[in-house]
Amino acid sequence: MFQQNYNPTGSVVLSTILAAVPIAVLLYFIALHPHRDEDGTKHLGISAPYAAFFGVVAAFIISCLVFGMPVVSAVSAFAFGSLSGFLGIIWIVLGAMFLYTMTVTTGKFEIVKESIIHISFDRRLQVLLIAFSFGAIIEGTSGFGTPVAIAGAVMVGLGFKPFQSAVLNLLANTAPVAWGAIGTPIVTLASVSGLDQLTLSAMAGHQLPFVSVLVPFWLVATFVKMEGGTWREVFEVWPAALVSGGSFAIMQWFASGYPPTHLMTDVVSGVFSVVCTALFLRFVWHPKTRFLLKSEREAGKAAETVDKSAWRYPYTIGQTAYAWLPWGILIASCALWGAPEFKKVLNGLFASVTFDGSFLGGKVGGTLSLPFWDMPALNGLVQRMPPVAAAGAKPEAARFLINWLSAAGTGVFVAAILSGLVLGLSAAQWREATGRTLKRMKTPVLVIGQVLGLGYLTRYSGTDAVLGLAFTNAGSLYPFFAAYLGWLGVFLTGSDTASNALFGSLQRITAQQLHLNEILIVATNSTGGVMGKMIDAQSIMVAGAACYDDPKERAHSLGPIFRTVWWHSVAGAAVIGIIAMLQAYVFPGVIPIPPLK
Repeated sequence: MFQQNYNPTGSVVLSTILAAVPIAVLLYFIALHPHRDEDGTKHLGISAPYAAFFGVVAAFIISCLVFGMPVVSAVSAFAFGSLSGFLGIIWIVLGAMFLYTMTVTTGKFEIVKESIIHISFDRRLQVLLIAFSFGAIIEGTSGFGTPVAIAGAVMVGLGFKPFQSAVLNLLANTAPVAWGAIGTPIVTLASVSGLDQLTLSAMAGHQLPFVSVLVPFWLVATFVKMEGGTWREVFEVWPAALVSGGSFAIMQWFASGYPPTHLMTDVVSGVFSVVCTALFLRFVWHPKTRFLLKSEREAGKAAETVDKSAWRYPYTIGQTAYAWLPWGILIASCALWGAPEFKKVLNGLFASVTFDGSFLGGKVGGTLSLPFWDMPALNGLVQRMPPVAAAGAKPEAARFLINWLSAAGTGVFVAAILSGLVLGLSAAQWREATGRTLKRMKTPVLVIGQVLGLGYLTRYSGTDAVLGLAFTNAGSLYPFFAAYLGWLGVFLTGSDTASNALFGSLQRITAQQLHLNEILIVATNSTGGVMGKMIDAQSIMVAGAACYDDPKERAHSLGPIFRTVWWHSVAGAAVIGIIAMLQAYVFPGVIPIPPLK
């Protein structure tokens, strides 16, 4: 049994610094290490696969030599993370990009593009509709980087620059993240903390709406400044930004605490925001002048006064509905795959076919529809210690559950296959869509696998807990730093779900020790975590893969993307921390009361 040691050097400061080394190495090589191309061009940051590799090597050295984790257990933890990442994240993104590529191959994306443009020709408002509202719907159905991939690709198709599209969609994919993939982060948080699921959802829904109102203004300001615009042009569209964020926030507040919708909060809020914003722009208000891309202005297009009578849409309602059908299929499929009862049916589909055996020293068993592999030298052989876990806590499980039928990625792939059939792809188009998707995703798959393996290695070695414990010494300021603990968890693991699994129990234990409200502190782990989503390596890699066609440009984009969103992420977590502080000490009445057991 490997019992985690949170101060192996005898010095808390030194142990914390050493625990941070793998993350520091990864960040240095992906964003700061100077190098030159063959043509002599200087860049900061090296190719993502190599940066990830150096981070992994550092993680093995620290975990095994400093924290005393057995090498074979460390290898098993890394493999566990990589395998889980393929089924939990890569599978989803591959399917989503496959569906998008099919719409491009068949030409249907052009109709989708025109339908969006004709809601508003103003580029600022297109950012709100696509990155914020539409992205929230995709986050609610599938999560795990999918909205960044799909909405980013859509924006590139509309003429936005790849770098711009990646940054804006990373910024937008924040407020909805706590209910991503049909509420998976909230479900996980309730499970590991032992607190009521609906109450935690409602608490998150009493924090994030304030951010939801802010994000559209944040997006518009970032976009306009990227395009060399003025603050006047930022504030010119404040009515639309208010409607977009306000409608989302209002629905988010109520849906998160309503039992039938609390796990579908993102979907209903995103749909409500799209409808409200589109109707508002079409029938109530529109900016007097258009804001165009810098490239469009340089090409001689003027930001002329908008003449609604000149909006001639070239497609029929039927053609538009047909072009949007794949996206409707995607949303419906992800919602179906996210339903607990449907998952149960899929997991039991081949329950009569069972098997039992071993592989590399780990038990293999289960059913044909739900096989598992107990990771060798890891499952039940790692124990978290106080104060991270309660005294005598059960050893950590490390069972790779291969839910190949009920996985969210399978639902996305089913949607992609159905869409291809509905769109009537020819054999040549099927081959083209498949080839383009695989070519585009081969490098991201390698990087995501390495980074998730690194995340699991830090989890099982205990280095993540060492970093987390550094925040627990804040005393009365802990509600503020509770947000940064969740932020750190997402940054390390790439997932709000994984961050909640990592720190949910620690947050509750710390709240009890400091006599703080458990519901508030535990929920803040998830809401603070959403701000770490824009800087985790997986999300940045997915954004680069979706927005850049050219492999060389994609490789050089990751460092600049990370450096651009970093301070946005830090500031966003601070906003959540301030909200948590106010709710802890000034407005405790907004904290929902859990039901009596």
